[in-house]
Amino acid sequence: MRIALLLPLLLLTSVAHAAAPAPAAFAKVFELAGIRLLCEQTAPLLQRGVPPAQQAQLGQVFAAEQLCGALAKQLAPTFTAAQLGQIETLLESPLAKQFTAAERAVGDDEKALSTYREQLSSRPPRAERLALVRRLDNAAQTTAMAALLRYEVGKTQALLALKARGESIDEATLTSKTTAQAEALRQSSAQGVEAFMLFAYRQTPSDQLAEYAALYEQAPLNQLLKASVQALPAVFAERRAALK
Repeated sequence: MRIALLLPLLLLTSVAHAAAPAPAAFAKVFELAGIRLLCEQTAPLLQRGVPPAQQAQLGQVFAAEQLCGALAKQLAPTFTAAQLGQIETLLESPLAKQFTAAERAVGDDEKALSTYREQLSSRPPRAERLALVRRLDNAAQTTAMAALLRYEVGKTQALLALKARGESIDEATLTSKTTAQAEALRQSSAQGVEAFMLFAYRQTPSDQLAEYAALYEQAPLNQLLKASVQALPAVFAERRAALK
């Protein structure tokens, strides 16, 4: 028991004394982990239905390089180059590539995915299969990322609407006025993620799905994803503060 208690302290000490990687070193792992995609999707979502002049500002302030760059700066002190290398190895493994290919294939069959979603209520998946999908979702922080993106985009749109009316609001007040939406977004995001995973992996044996979930449960990959979810709200707040 004493050894078990000391190990985390020893690990923390070794990380603290290791040189932190440069923010640019996160580019590869962000791309492999899907974090870069979140950064890329933000500006286009915000630009929908707004005047061209405002589109230009949003495209600049919420550019993928700005968001992912700010996130990398926040995460850099808590990771080492060796850990980033371990993450790349995990996400470039044959197993990870197999699942990535299955996920990308869904884009070529969106109509089938829509039909599959409609069938889920009358033909629910096996309990053990759903449990595996939820285990993977939790490890990969997929629902958390999807819900966070939707929430932060909505929060920013609310700020833009207030600014258009000549009103001002600080970040804390904006958060208090929009927090109630977060849980509803999380629930709907979870439903969407589960349907997507069940469809994308429908031909994948359960033992491989369990192995893939275990891959995302490995540190430091799991640490990177959780830390990103925790840090991104501050990154979005920082970007909102740059809006004129």
